Parts: sequence; C-alpha cells; structure tokens
Amino acid sequence: MCGIVGAVGKRDITPILLEGLKRLEYRGYDSCGVAVHADGELKRARSTQRVAELVEQVAKEELAGFTGIAHTRWATHGAPATHNAHPHFSGKNGTPRIALVHNGIIENHDELRAELTQAGYVFESQTDTEVIAHLVDHLYDGDLFQALQQAVKRLQGAYAIAVFCRDEPHRVVGARQGSPLVVGLGDGENFLASDALALAGTTDQIIYLEDGDVVDLQLARVWIVDAEGRQVERAVHTVHLHTAAAELGPYRHYMQKEIFEQPRAVGDTLQDIDSITPELFGDGAFKVFKEIDRVLILACGTSYYAGLTARYWIESVAKLPVDVEIASEYRYRDSVPNPRTLVVTISQSGETADTLAALKHARSLGMNHTLTICNVATSAMVRECELNYITRAGVEIGVASTKAFTTQLTALCLLTLALAQVKGQITPEREEKLLKDMRHLPVAIGAVLALEPQIISWAERFAGKEHALFLGRGMHYPIALEGALKLKEISYIHAEAYPAGELKHGPLALVTEAMPVVTIAPNDELLEKLKSNMQEVRARGGELYVFADSDTRITSGDGMHVIRMPENYGKLSPILHTIPLQLLAYHTAVARGTDVDKPRNLAKSVTVE
Repeated sequence: MCGIVGAVGKRDITPILLEGLKRLEYRGYDSCGVAVHADGELKRARSTQRVAELVEQVAKEELAGFTGIAHTRWATHGAPATHNAHPHFSGKNGTPRIALVHNGIIENHDELRAELTQAGYVFESQTDTEVIAHLVDHLYDGDLFQALQQAVKRLQGAYAIAVFCRDEPHRVVGARQGSPLVVGLGDGENFLASDALALAGTTDQIIYLEDGDVVDLQLARVWIVDAEGRQVERAVHTVHLHTAAAELGPYRHYMQKEIFEQPRAVGDTLQDIDSITPELFGDGAFKVFKEIDRVLILACGTSYYAGLTARYWIESVAKLPVDVEIASEYRYRDSVPNPRTLVVTISQSGETADTLAALKHARSLGMNHTLTICNVATSAMVRECELNYITRAGVEIGVASTKAFTTQLTALCLLTLALAQVKGQITPEREEKLLKDMRHLPVAIGAVLALEPQIISWAERFAGKEHALFLGRGMHYPIALEGALKLKEISYIHAEAYPAGELKHGPLALVTEAMPVVTIAPNDELLEKLKSNMQEVRARGGELYVFADSDTRITSGDGMHVIRMPENYGKLSPILHTIPLQLLAYHTAVARGTDVDKPRNLAKSVTVE
C-alpha cells in the first residue's frame, strides 16, 4: 500500500527520501510527496504523477533540508489529487507547523474532523490523514513526541505515522498500529520507513516496531515507548538488502524478471532439504501436527488460490479435512471452531491486514495452533504465529505476484508431506519420490519458461480482446483462477475462471468466437471429462487456447490452439502450469501498453481492511 520514508541528519536528506520512494514504488500508489525542514520553515512538493516527476519538481524548486518525510499514497479517503496527497500540513494562522504522513485508515476520522473544525482548523483535503495532522498540532505544547503519544490514544483504526515539527529541527517522530513501520539506524542520522527496502544502500541496521510503539528519532538517539508509555528496547537486526535485487537488468519489467527468477526462488525455498521433518516448520511442530485433526487456511488474493491448491494436496496425501477461507470474510461470519485445527495463514508480505485480523479472530475462538507461510521473516505474521515456513522468493517488486505464489505452493507441498508423515499417511518410498520431484522443480520450471516465444504469439491475439474465460479441473481449477486474476490485474481484460464442469451451468452462455477460452489440460484422471468440456466450447464457436501435457493427445486445429508442456508432473503439476499463465498475462499486458509493474488502482502490500 502506501509508502513512508523519514530521515533526520546533518546532511541534505532529500535524495535519501526520494530514493526511498523509488524503492517503494512497487507497493502501488496514486500520488507522492516530500516535505523538509528548510530555513526554519516547512516546505513540500506533491505530485499525482510518478516519483520521477516529483524528483524533477524537487530539483526545480531546490528543495533541501536536514529533516524530512516522504510518502507514496494509494487513495482511500479522497480521490488521487494533489490536495489529497501527503505530506499534510497543519498550523493555525496560515503558517504550517506540523508535517505528517500516514499509512492505514482512521475509522473515527469523521468524529475527529468535526471536533477539530469546531476548534478552528480548516481542512483542505478529504483524507483521514489530515485529521491526524491537525490533531497533533492541536495537542502540541512544545514536545512533538508527547503530542503524538496523546494523539494516537484518540485514533481508532490502523496506522503508521511519521511527523516532524517546524519548531523542533532534527527530530522526526513515528507511531505504529496495524501497519508496518521500521527504524533505520545511522551514524549521526536516523531513519523511518514502512519497508526496510526503502533504506537499502543507506543503512542495514533495522528495528522493527511493534504495534502500539511510538518512536522519537533524533540525531544521536532513538527512543521507543510502547502503548502504555513505557520505554522499551527493540532488537536491532542487520538486514542485507542488496540494491541489485531491485534492478531490472536485461528485463523490460520487474514482473518479467520475477517470472524468470522462479527456478532460483523455488530452489532457494527448498533450501537443499534432504528429508522431510515437521521441524522444518519450527520447534514443537511434531507435537502440534500430532494433535490437530483439521486444517484451516486463511489468505487473500493470490495467496488464497495457493491455499485452494493446497487443499487438494493435503486432503489427498495427508488425509486431513481442509477449509480454505477468504480472510476478509472469515472474521465476519459465525463459524464453528475446532481447537484441534491447524490455522495456516499465507501472505507474501506478512503484513496483510485482513489475514492478520482473521488470524487473531481464529485465536479468539480457541484455535491456538497457528502456522504461517510467509516471504518476510521479520513480519507481523511470523511474530504472531506459533510455527512458520519462510519462503525464499526474495524481493518481489511487481504488484502482480508471481514468484511469491510458486514459492508458497512449494512450501505448502512441504507442509503436505510433513503432515502426511506425522499422520502415518505416506510411505517412505512415496515421500522420497515426491521430494525428488520437488528437487527437480527448478529445472522443470526452466523448461516451461522456454515456451515464452509461443506464448508471445498468443498474447498478440489476446491483446485485442476484452473478455476471457479460464478453465481447469481438480487441483488445476485454482490455477485457472490465478491465471484469470493475473490477466485482469495487468492487462485490464475482464477474465473469469471456472471449473470446466460448470460450463454448462451458466458460463457457456458467454462463449463466442470473441471470447478466448484458456484451458489447463494435464494428463490426469479428469482429462477425458475435460476434453468433453472443451468440445462444448468448440460446438458454440469458441476459440480454445490449451496448455496441454505432451501425452494428452490434444492437437491444434480449427479453433484449437495448443502449447505443449515439457513434461507431466503429477501432484506438482499446478506449479508448472502456473508459469505459462503468468507469461500470457505479462505479454498480453505489454502488447496492450499497460503499466505492467504498477497496475491501476492496485497495491502490493494491502495493509488496510
């Protein structure tokens, strides 16, 4: 979602703030801005264009200062417009005294707005953030740290805040509740950011703030208090964030780069595992796995589709019943808790607000056995869960998830084997065979990536379409869902996915020659039924685009376009069939000229409900 960078130093920190914003562009945003303490005044620049345009504006206005904050905004309250862009100023008599940026949503902003209007404050935006700025100014009595501590007690909702004051040079104050915020430590300078990546190349000494923390950054010290106002010490982590990870290299877009990084990412996620043990998921995992008799998976978006795929694996191999819930829905309905359930959350960032809230809801119902599949070892999700498995996707900058998804599937395969082993549902021979197949995944993915030229030719045909259907059966139905999501996310083509057997129950009415139908056709027990579903499409004049295993005997012909997968991969086939769908979406978006890495209206890490 939105991105925050803040700094206090003895040098001009404007280049650091702007570079941090560039590194946070992957999160998705509609506007951006920067404010600095300059010559005893607050000065700012804001833009509804990209960060590159803001950089030009800053250079033209010669904006510079030793203290400042910067922000990329993904619009919630108020349209993407300059007057709604952060940083927001506050101060009576027309002289700004407070500059503030904020990630999250303040739920009681209307109440506070009315109160502050009565106190004489004039609002220039529709944002909930300006409410915080005016509240801090209203409470300010010479100590910004105390003012923010008082202000956050009045706030309901989620927030990460960075603020500085005209009257206190060389001081930036921040607060966190439900939205990530980190501190970066330097030599005679200190930093705030919503993501440690923003500080790559500036510092590798990172403190991860906890919910309720308020932090005071000055030149020579960092002071943190918790929600009760008690001074606390938070661990300092050395975080090696190589700037090369955020460089494109020979690729046209980050999404393309990340698609082609999947052999490495999957291989790293497997971590040279020689054998399956429950302890791969943390100390005490054997005892937990022994006690549970059900699995509940909580996730959103692409991670939800990973969970749907895992249900097929876990029920088939480990023989445990599995429920998969959309996190934002689960917490708001009456469900029947089972204390012997393993609650599994899946999240790329580990900060997904809906999934965190669903996890806490599950625990409140007495389901305390928790495990997360996550790409960020220092995230809130990892801290909240009893057990975890950290994927090794690395930094994923493209908003549309690719390598995070395939590494999640890889981790869920390992979880399936570990559960099956503890429950006595798998023989050593079958376990070794599946683990051997998993070790071969990087090579197999590489072979699928070699299909790119054929997929590009399909993408050129798709570029002129406005609608598409995706079909799959069994454990490939969630992969069809993911393929449709990728296409709609980045090409803006309306795409829907269905279990192929559902065609005749309604979706078949949509099929015409103008509606391409993408079909996943592995050589499995449902192949012949799938072929019948494909004939239903052809009988209505539909055009089929089929990703088929080589031994399916499906051939190209009139209205039937076939790309052959290099090999049949059994239980792990969903991972391989994901790759061509990613490439199809990517190259279709390129042909349509969309902003592939930053699709409109979307954000990378969704930290608001």
